[in-house]
Amino acid sequence: MNIEYFAIIFVLTTFTFLLSGYPVAFVLSGISLIFAYFGIMLEIFDYSYLLAFPNRLYGIMTNQNLLAVPLFIFMGSVLEKTDIAENLLKSMNSLYKNSSGGLGISVIIVGTLMAATTGIVGASVVTLALLSLPVMLKNGYPSSLACGTICASGTLGQIIPPSLVLILLADVLSSAYQQAQLNAGIFSPDTVTIGDLFAGAILPGLILPILYIFYIKSQKINKNQTDNNNVQDYQYQDLLKSFLPPLILIFLVLGSIILGFATPSEAAAVGAAGALLLSFMQNKFTKNVLEKTSRQTIKITSMVFMILIGATLFSLVFRGFEGESLIHSLLIDLPSDKNISLIIVLILMFFLGFILDFIEIIFIVIPLFGPTLFSLGFDPIWIGILIAMVLQTSFLTPPFGFSLFYLRGVAPKNISTSDIYKGVYPFIGLQILVIIFIFLFPGITTFLPEILFD
Repeated sequence: MNIEYFAIIFVLTTFTFLLSGYPVAFVLSGISLIFAYFGIMLEIFDYSYLLAFPNRLYGIMTNQNLLAVPLFIFMGSVLEKTDIAENLLKSMNSLYKNSSGGLGISVIIVGTLMAATTGIVGASVVTLALLSLPVMLKNGYPSSLACGTICASGTLGQIIPPSLVLILLADVLSSAYQQAQLNAGIFSPDTVTIGDLFAGAILPGLILPILYIFYIKSQKINKNQTDNNNVQDYQYQDLLKSFLPPLILIFLVLGSIILGFATPSEAAAVGAAGALLLSFMQNKFTKNVLEKTSRQTIKITSMVFMILIGATLFSLVFRGFEGESLIHSLLIDLPSDKNISLIIVLILMFFLGFILDFIEIIFIVIPLFGPTLFSLGFDPIWIGILIAMVLQTSFLTPPFGFSLFYLRGVAPKNISTSDIYKGVYPFIGLQILVIIFIFLFPGITTFLPEILFD
């Protein structure tokens, strides 16, 4: 059998078993070992690729950047257990209660701040839905508009730093970018850092909520009911008390990374300590909270690293079957502009987002396609932000968007699934508009990194 056909069968078999619901890490590693065994028996696979696995595994465990993963997860878990979102939402409702669309604007702003502190999409959507959906419906908002606003705001955690998507993307993109340079004969390759992607995501992360707010303001809402009733009056002291802690935490974490005062791991440690201090100041720091957040952190971190280990073995076996050469030839030989190759990869990742989690997509797809894309001359920061935006849009798109499932699980029964779908379509359109804008003008993502890190 032609070795390239074997590589194709290997990938198709892996994705078939991924749909079975069996743990992804074990599917990746198990299928890889099985195909490697048959490849060795058929003498079409060099077992020396497997000998490289221990070194790769050691590299993962000693990667300083990946230390930021459990720390940021812990920070988000601690903040998830406090009343930070509830206090923010009540204060914002008070601030905007006399303006048209004020409740929707409040949800968007709170969703943006939650994205910049917790970065946990599921928790953001559920929290915003439980706190704001009944109030928005009671104050005259159409159910579709309320649901769409909540889903879109909660999903901002995919693109706004310190997003877990960007942290994992930075490491995988850096490896693929270095591999492309080594293949081109550059033996002192450049890298892509977490700070690069954080800086590159700032402008897109600000553009999206601004467009959301303009859309909310353009909608006609019953002014006889909207935003004026059932909203508790808050003093400016309450507003400052709810706003200052998360803003200070955001500045300490992101500011220290972008301004070069701390590495991502050090900034994540500051964020984790700051989250604990914040919970202590709000009298939420208890043994039970600490135990729950620690368990959640261990569980999510273990899942991330197990998938990373399985994906590493998968990429080694795929490379042993000359799959990298196959992808390179397919994308390079396309009889059109190189941008078509990029568009094909982005569309593939968009549809994979319906059936796979972003962690799985990052660890599986980027090592396969990344080196070839970078060999075509694409900027890694630009590629990284485009991928993050596409995955965020996939998270929001019916009928399989994960954010829609999160909202459906907590929304009242009188809200139909079609209402949720109808509500997210305008926000999906805005996200696609921003993706096109970034695609046409890469400087949106590379401008800040060039200024800060050049």
